[in-house]
Amino acid sequence: MDKPTVHSLTWTVTDDMTAKRIGSAGAQILSTPNMVALMEACALELAKAYLEEGTTTVGAEIHCRHLAPTPVGMKVTATATLRSLEGRKMWFDIEVNDEKGKCGEGSHLRIVVKPKNLTEKAHAKPQQ
Repeated sequence: MDKPTVHSLTWTVTDDMTAKRIGSAGAQILSTPNMVALMEACALELAKAYLEEGTTTVGAEIHCRHLAPTPVGMKVTATATLRSLEGRKMWFDIEVNDEKGKCGEGSHLRIVVKPKNLTEKAHAKPQQ
C-alpha cells in the first residue's frame, strides 16, 4: 500500500481559538496562532504514516500567511501535502480553507526524532 501524500484536518472555530482570547485586535475571529496550530496538527497526522516505531516528529519551522478572517462557529480545514522527505526532514505545503474559501497558506518543516533523545536533550539544559 502506498503512503499518503495529502491529509486534511477540520476544526470548528470556538471562542477559545479567537484573536480576542489572546488579546489581539479584540476580534471574534480565528487567531493566527490557532491557524498555525491547525496547520501543524494536520502535518503531524500526515507525518505519522512515514514514521518507524519509536519515533515521532517535532515542528522545526513554519512560514504562514493568514489571508482572511474566519468567524466563531465556522469550520476551517487545513490540507497538508508532503513536498519532500530528506533524511529526517519532512517538508509540507499547507493550505487552509474555511467554508467561504482560502484563508491561509504556508509551509512547515518537521524533523523525525526519538522521544527519549528529545527528553534527554531538554533535561540536559541548565535550570535557573
